Amino acid sequence: MKQLFIVAAITALAALASTAFAADGAPPPSREETKARLEQWCKDNPEKCSAAKAKAAQWREECRADPEKCREELRAQADQWCKNNPEKCRDLKEKAEQRRAWCKANPEECRAEMQARREQWCKENPERCRELKEKGEQRREQRSKQQG
Repeated sequence: MKQLFIVAAITALAALASTAFAADGAPPPSREETKARLEQWCKDNPEKCSAAKAKAAQWREECRADPEKCREELRAQADQWCKNNPEKCRDLKEKAEQRRAWCKANPEECRAEMQARREQWCKENPERCRELKEKGEQRREQRSKQQG
């Protein structure tokens, strides 16, 4: 279980890092590079890859059952990673802040990039995409009830 949360925390931090900027201000192609490295690792290590995918699926199910607990554990893992890697953590947070600032200055371009990434992810993960869309609709319904 602990390994799953470590993997999840690192994945979350890597996802955050993938939104960082290159030196010229353009978004880096790191998502594609990361995906390619993972695919290659799975080709080189099919048994380990299969086991990792099974653990990830189990983790997702556990998080669906208790999302708050999952968020708390991920936050604790991320905090621990930052304590163990303060320089990398600081750099990651800086890059994320730069990305937020860029998105604030370029909202249309940022929105278009995020939408393109989301569409690509949904093509690759249709079931998970459908689930997230349903959750979003439920949240919107709850908000409208609270405001009404």
